[in-house]
Amino acid sequence: MRKLLIASLASLTLVAGAQASEHSGTYAFDKKGAHQFIMFKISHLGYSWLYGRFNDFDGEFVYDAANPGQSSVEVTVDTASVDSNHGERDKHLRSEDFLHTKEYPEASFKSKSVVVGDDGEEAEIIGDLTLRGITREVTLDAEMLGHGDDPWGGYRMGFEANTTLRLSDFGIPTDLGPASQTVEMIISVEGVRQ
Repeated sequence: MRKLLIASLASLTLVAGAQASEHSGTYAFDKKGAHQFIMFKISHLGYSWLYGRFNDFDGEFVYDAANPGQSSVEVTVDTASVDSNHGERDKHLRSEDFLHTKEYPEASFKSKSVVVGDDGEEAEIIGDLTLRGITREVTLDAEMLGHGDDPWGGYRMGFEANTTLRLSDFGIPTDLGPASQTVEMIISVEGVRQ
């Protein structure tokens, strides 16, 4: 009886481990399918919100289901792909007054640690953001949206994250007024397991 109990417990442990790791792996952002977005939101004079996005970025994340704290993410953004739905404003955003894209054509984020919440679906991702040649530590508040098989024989996982950046922390010299010192970033990505 004792041998049977030990065997049953060992079997349950193996099954639980297999279930926990079934969605572990390295996931490439679904750039081809365009299921990824980096958006921003900043106040205009305190009267309205200006929304925009970066159209060209790529990255990958590693998800460790058995130990989510060991997961990681890396992202590279083409800063010239900024799109605020207004051509002249986008030219200004690419200029030395803001992103200075000729000098700094890329922005990047590389995680250093992941702190997972009690529910296992929300986490704080702490990492280095490099923008306009300046690197600062930032925290992304992230949520797993789901994971599973796709119709094309692959396996996918999706996350959304957000953070708030102070423009002056990244050397942006233009003062947009007291209501526009910070910009909210919203990142939504769907990864395909490699």
